Amino acid sequence: MKIKLDENLPERLVLELTALGHDVDTMRAEHLTGRPDNEIWQAAQSAHRFLITQDLDFSDVRRYAPGTHGGLLLVRLAPPGRDALVARLVLLFATESVDQWKGCLVVATDHKVRLSARSETPLSYCQASDRGLVDNCGRI
Repeated sequence: MKIKLDENLPERLVLELTALGHDVDTMRAEHLTGRPDNEIWQAAQSAHRFLITQDLDFSDVRRYAPGTHGGLLLVRLAPPGRDALVARLVLLFATESVDQWKGCLVVATDHKVRLSARSETPLSYCQASDRGLVDNCGRI
């Protein structure tokens, strides 16, 4: 999967996700740190990359409607810290069928993954999970 990491994610995720076979790029590498969300979004979309962020501004399903983009993962963990964040993302990308997340809005918490897909996406597509971590699939 082609991934773009937002600036609010640890840089070491590049190595971890690359080791899992993903093509990972960062906002820092493109000198986009501190830029407005619309520029971050445009950079990810123009490169056809799946954006991973902790920024709640990207949670608006009306603005980032599933099926209109390359995919978006919003990570919301209760225990703060870079180690918890890296561990959770590595677990998800090692155990889930993340290629099925393309075009979806995905929210990952400590114990759950919620996936919103475009309306013409079959429900079974959204519920597919290697480890049963996907608990909800909204159809927009």
